[in-house]
Amino acid sequence: MRDEHKKLVFTNGVFDILHHGHVSYLKEARNLGDALIIGCNADASVRRLKGDKRPLQNESDRAHILASLKSTDCVAIFDDDTPLALIEFLIPDILVKGADWSIENVVGRDIVEKHGGKVLTIPFLEGRSTTGVVETVIERYGSKH
Repeated sequence: MRDEHKKLVFTNGVFDILHHGHVSYLKEARNLGDALIIGCNADASVRRLKGDKRPLQNESDRAHILASLKSTDCVAIFDDDTPLALIEFLIPDILVKGADWSIENVVGRDIVEKHGGKVLTIPFLEGRSTTGVVETVIERYGSKH
């Protein structure tokens, strides 16, 4: 059983090409509680959500990189399109998503709030995204062989 005095924070995502925005976001999420668990989309889930060209890094590599961060206490890979089953299992005290999500649309919000937890969003670091990194690589190296 979990220590009732410790706050468990949960967030999830693809985390493909980990960048400064991801690291900053995860650090802020971890600072909201005593432990941070990250749900990482499995490769099949990423392909269903983002198309056949993604992910760029496989789930094992993405999970390994996430687990090596100081802010991370645990990484769980999930194959569903949403982390709902993981959230139902963990019942985190705090559920965190990026500010591009409205709190009403955060998957698992009802479960967390029903158990007395909070759902919060964290602003993104301006100009930092996996899409931006990919676009820069294509722009700079796309025409070279």
